[in-house]
Amino acid sequence: MHTDTAIDTDFPQTLLQRGRAPLPHWGVIQAQGEEAAHFLHNQLTQDVLLLPVGQARLAAFCSAKGRMQASGVLIKTAPDTVLLVMSQDLLAQTLKRLSMFVMRAKVKLSDASAQWQLRGLVGASAQALMGSQEAAPWQSMTQDGVHAVALYPAKVGDSAIPRALWLAPASHTLPAEPEISTELWQWTEVMSGVTLLSHAVFEAFVPQMLNYESVGGVNFKKGCYPGQEVVARSQFRGTLKRRTALVHSPVALVPGQEVFTPTEPEQACGTVVLAAAHPQSDDHHQGFDALVSGTLESMQTGWHVGAADGATLTFMPLPYPLLEDI
Repeated sequence: MHTDTAIDTDFPQTLLQRGRAPLPHWGVIQAQGEEAAHFLHNQLTQDVLLLPVGQARLAAFCSAKGRMQASGVLIKTAPDTVLLVMSQDLLAQTLKRLSMFVMRAKVKLSDASAQWQLRGLVGASAQALMGSQEAAPWQSMTQDGVHAVALYPAKVGDSAIPRALWLAPASHTLPAEPEISTELWQWTEVMSGVTLLSHAVFEAFVPQMLNYESVGGVNFKKGCYPGQEVVARSQFRGTLKRRTALVHSPVALVPGQEVFTPTEPEQACGTVVLAAAHPQSDDHHQGFDALVSGTLESMQTGWHVGAADGATLTFMPLPYPLLEDI
């Protein structure tokens, strides 16, 4: 894949020196009961049984064909309680789908979004929350009922902007940090290369198409879950044909939008997963940054928005290495 590092991602550093963002686009599913961890272990791509209390992981919920129906950050808050922080626009249908599999399992699933406050912290705010300048992704801390999870940093030029998820009971006082916009947080999500699935791309990808195996979202040592055979086959038989890339666009992009390549102008070669406007407002920085999942072959010939002769997307380096399929 050709990457062009000439895109200037500099902007006033005060924007991301520190701050907290509201996350109204995320919600919380709660699984509670003595078989809560066992139940989710059988449904998700992550090993929930071996997840220690107070720890977090990225996980996906797939169809029988291995297509992602949702994804989220798992947090085991107690031996009998697991939370799944996920996109609000998929929460209701995910809760309904998961509930279909409960049967006689000793677990109660519920929408717990109203019980929790969610904030995204960046820069020094994230560092202070995690107590470390270099907290590893998915490392978590729990204190007085408040949970903090280190997320993948946003790579901006040569800098890595720390990011963290703050989850606290609804009555808890917010962290004393300056407020930043949800839109700016979503831009840091794009620049981290890791995103949660949204309704616009429901069942569009197997986990590897969003690089989930490279960012800790798939455990290949655990037992069966819906779509497990498809996910494993994609990884171990050399059949990965799509990946997610970080790109810059001179025009607006939206999740679910198709991209094309000149060598196959009649057929879309990729799909926008998440997009956000660049925070700089001057002429030099007009445009959007985005995560786009597309074919490896088309990455060699270039991507264009909406049609083969549409605006050109410029590839930027991912902030993490990709695991090769075996």
